[in-house]
Amino acid sequence: VVIIEEDCDTLRGIETKALKDNEKVIDPLHNRIRGRYTLHDIYHPVSDELILEAGGYINDEIASHIEEEGIESVTIRSVLTCETKRGVCAKCYGKNLATGRIAEMGDAVGIIAAQSIGEPGTQLTLRTFHVGGIASVTKAESEITSKFDGKVEFDGIRTTSYQDEDGSTIEVVISRTGELRLMNPEGTKMYVSHHIPYGSTLFVKDGQKVAKGHLLCEWDPFNAVIISEFSGIAQFESIEEGVTFRLERDDQTGYAEKVVIETKNKKKIPTIRIISPDGEELRRYNLPVGSYISIEDGQEVVAGQKIVKIPRKLGKIQDITGGLPRVTELFEARNPSNPAVVSEIDGEVLFGKIKRGNQEVIVKAKDGQVRKYLVPLSKHLLVQEGDFVRAGTALSDGTVTPKDILAIKGPFAVQSYLVNGVQEVYRSQGIAINDKHIEVIVRQMMRRVTIEDSGDTTFLEGEAVEKWHFVEQNDWIYDKKIVTDPGDSSKLKAGQLVTLRQIREENSFLKRNDRKLVQFRDAVPATSSPMLQGITRSSLGTESWISAASFQETTKVLSSAAIQAKPDELYGLKENVIVGKRIPAGTGLRKFKNLFVTSVESHNAYKERKALMEEYEDYDDSY
Repeated sequence: VVIIEEDCDTLRGIETKALKDNEKVIDPLHNRIRGRYTLHDIYHPVSDELILEAGGYINDEIASHIEEEGIESVTIRSVLTCETKRGVCAKCYGKNLATGRIAEMGDAVGIIAAQSIGEPGTQLTLRTFHVGGIASVTKAESEITSKFDGKVEFDGIRTTSYQDEDGSTIEVVISRTGELRLMNPEGTKMYVSHHIPYGSTLFVKDGQKVAKGHLLCEWDPFNAVIISEFSGIAQFESIEEGVTFRLERDDQTGYAEKVVIETKNKKKIPTIRIISPDGEELRRYNLPVGSYISIEDGQEVVAGQKIVKIPRKLGKIQDITGGLPRVTELFEARNPSNPAVVSEIDGEVLFGKIKRGNQEVIVKAKDGQVRKYLVPLSKHLLVQEGDFVRAGTALSDGTVTPKDILAIKGPFAVQSYLVNGVQEVYRSQGIAINDKHIEVIVRQMMRRVTIEDSGDTTFLEGEAVEKWHFVEQNDWIYDKKIVTDPGDSSKLKAGQLVTLRQIREENSFLKRNDRKLVQFRDAVPATSSPMLQGITRSSLGTESWISAASFQETTKVLSSAAIQAKPDELYGLKENVIVGKRIPAGTGLRKFKNLFVTSVESHNAYKERKALMEEYEDYDDSY
């Protein structure tokens, strides 16, 4: 990947926010946007003054200024959206971190990217760290505070009132997809929106005015909880000691807690049912393995009471063996070992029957679409009955596969998932790599599309072609026509691809001679869907067979190239090294080929000599 041009004039970019885990900022915004170009104008969120116009370069000062003013996200130009055909453009790449200057024509950014990712990788593998120490949780991770003065607006938040031990009434959130928006006091402009987690305590009311720094909500950082939505009597179902739960005694207090364990008998699912005084079942809650039951069988519960605690995994022992294999897994776009079940549509969750140790989960959309999924009972379900989920939400725990993200949320989501996934591994080791290096590699993984329907183009269905090649072919075929009936024409045949002008000329000729006219239809362009290839597959599929053969599967690559009589245009770096030519990067770019570098004096002297020579030659001819 080399920088080929100054500006590809794309209208697209990626929206970049500070990278957060819950509310803890892992990578601040200014770190992610400095050294890049902005796509749109950046305005101050409150006063609306222009901070940077579209296409402006974000240096360190501007980046820090943008973050200090409370701007949440900036859309920046990125390699991922660059529309240059071979290589990338300087504006989408931004600052070249090797020189500290803005990238210039001919910078081999692909090699810089590979080295930047590969070099720290050597340190990673050699020593396996165990991250020990105290699993501490800071207060900031378990609360949301207001960053602006404004008005609170709820969206889809369901709460219930509950009296805690002190006798004070608190509002407990029982919706899983609720959002809280901070608006300006007039309610015309949204500053920011927060997702309010299930089981948290709300401190504000809908429509309330809040000042900057006001506490909006907080939750238990150590445990996820299940909260009863109704008041009634709790009844246990298949909760048997030694079968589905065991007692754990705390040595210091002597207090025994029931812990749900995995059972051999798949038919038994530990469940708590909430029954109304007249005996009708109000809600049932399935208990995941590892959860602690906080109530007794037959106990009266009130709405908002915590009935089950599920410990969050804290201070996991991270090991870089979770590191490099994980990077490989991401870059090769492999399916993870325990994939999560993902909802494909927005809708409400209903639970179906249990089939062969699998719980049937049904997602039903407002427009009547229904999707059914089977989730193994050993997996912890992340949703409860009646929850509203969005497309792409994981229904069970596990890793979401990149292919699922691509199919459901589209290419941008999968690109940012891969970039953040790789960054996570390196960051856990305290290694800082700039996003743009990983983006260069992810761009190469996403550079092809699969042809779904070839239309009237020369592509084959199911073929993987370069994205720009596909766009070029579709642009070319856009205004062409296909002859359906040649009439009395001798020039045109049925099924021929022609321009409108050819048909008009032919038809006017036929009209003059009173013959049957040519019938035609518009040419149909091809349709495609984006595809994600691992880096090995991606590099084997390059246009250059010399490059592919020097990598892997040499015999296969060479024999298939020979069968197709494939030329190699020597566009890349590797193939030029192999045949011993200058690489098309840096000063070896083909456009600099006939450039002659010289000083002004010697150039003028050369011009004079040339003029003398020409005079002499003219003189010679006349003789």
